[in-house]
Amino acid sequence: MSRPRKRSLTLEGHRTSVSLEDEFWAAFREIAEAEGKGLNELATEIDAARGVDTGLATAIRLYVLRAMRARLPRA
Repeated sequence: MSRPRKRSLTLEGHRTSVSLEDEFWAAFREIAEAEGKGLNELATEIDAARGVDTGLATAIRLYVLRAMRARLPRA
């Protein structure tokens, strides 16, 4: 797994950055595309839904994890 790298996003007109591993960033891009959304749009939605105690990078990782788990067949 790669080390986290800073990535730039724009949330509601404000520039911000998150540190994500390449694997999480690639999955985040894939999910945004599958949902028909841009990265900034999806990041804005994740940002609005996260709790005050959760950082944006963590919220994105958890979103990716949930999305990937939802793809797994249920036993």
